[in-house]
Amino acid sequence: MKHLNTFLVATLLLLGVGVANAQDENNPWAIEVGVNAVDTFPVGLRDGQTESDALNGDLFEEFYNVNDHWNIVPSVSKVSIGRYIGSGFSFAAVGTINKIEKMGDVSVDDLSYIAADGEIKYSFRDLINGPGGWFDPSIGVGGGYTWVDDIGFGTANGLASVRIWIGENLGVNFQTAYKHAFEDAYGVKHFQHSAGVVFKFGGKDTDGDGIFDKDDECPETPGLPEFNGCPDTDGDGIEDRNDACPNTPGLAEFNGCPDTDGDGIPDPQDACPTVFGLAALNGCPDADGDGITDAEDACPNEAGPKANNGCPYQDRDGDGVLDKDDQCPDVPGTVANKGCPEVTVEIIQQLNEYSKTILFDYDKATIRQESYSALQSIANIMKEYPNTTFHIEGHTDSRGSDAYNMKLSKERAASVMNYLTTIGMTSNRLTSEGYGEARPVATNNTAAGRQQNRRVEISLQK
Repeated sequence: MKHLNTFLVATLLLLGVGVANAQDENNPWAIEVGVNAVDTFPVGLRDGQTESDALNGDLFEEFYNVNDHWNIVPSVSKVSIGRYIGSGFSFAAVGTINKIEKMGDVSVDDLSYIAADGEIKYSFRDLINGPGGWFDPSIGVGGGYTWVDDIGFGTANGLASVRIWIGENLGVNFQTAYKHAFEDAYGVKHFQHSAGVVFKFGGKDTDGDGIFDKDDECPETPGLPEFNGCPDTDGDGIEDRNDACPNTPGLAEFNGCPDTDGDGIPDPQDACPTVFGLAALNGCPDADGDGITDAEDACPNEAGPKANNGCPYQDRDGDGVLDKDDQCPDVPGTVANKGCPEVTVEIIQQLNEYSKTILFDYDKATIRQESYSALQSIANIMKEYPNTTFHIEGHTDSRGSDAYNMKLSKERAASVMNYLTTIGMTSNRLTSEGYGEARPVATNNTAAGRQQNRRVEISLQK
């Protein structure tokens, strides 16, 4: 137990020097200082050896026989420096020293032990805990060169470790490495156990504003120290996050927004921000005094009834849109659609009955020729609603990867939109988007359900 106690006490003493939490892209560099123990016994039988002897035994035999087999020096005997590579991987260069007093149960003269190794580790920390977790197990491989007295030999290493993060800048690492000697004649196969503490440094400053990401409340946008790394783009003394108008200098009383016309109403709430107006009319003027703001008055310099949008003109179809503004003056429509009729649910259903018959080449976005008639019917209906923008949606079933299905659905929706433009539809009245397998209308567990899910739908652009 004496050597184990020495090993643990040395580790605890090392905590006094203080060093880091888990390596990541924000603090990629790490230094470890610790102690190590060398055990040559549980490495497997030698060629020709049939059972355990005093020198060595079966693999992992008496693995924790600290008193009889472990070689430990009660001082700092391990130093490493590592660099986070990305995606959980890190690389480290490691140097260790020790004194070999026993090989297995055989005492030997104090042989010096020096090793220089390179390690590549993969951490399971984020998979187990999520970012910032305290429990950080890793596995890794490596290689190096070891000298026992004046004999040197190369090794191939396999290792496992557990880091316990106990504070912002402090963690404890426990590691076991198996070192397989390449030289059978004089190489020494052995296990090397170690414990130590780790210091992380090299903080990342993504936006280059001189404030490390971990302390930067806006790490991807250059900012100012007085705003904890966040910007004040317009320089009005109000940081962008609290500035309702971050790109235009404004006043604190208006949350950073300007009052261009000086009427006491900030521009975002002022319906007429460049013209002095009345608070009762949201900052807009009423030049003809008919109670309708000039911005809403179709005839701002000529008084007219409110029911007729401030104009004296007639509204022949009685749809509330003045004839001069009504793009369909003899057909009742809606104000929102500039006096023209709006597409009904029934029309959308009719469009989608045609869209159900649109066929594509297998696994492609190429429209089959037999679908051209249905597409012409769709275009004819759309042309009856000249002020309406239609949205073409592409959908797939759940077979195939999410990424592939998304790509195919986008391409098919775009293919339908492009074809409609070739037969008379203007492109600014059409939009398209693919939704992959995300919006099924039937189960994907049957062929019939999947067929329903492979579809093109038409809706109104919102």
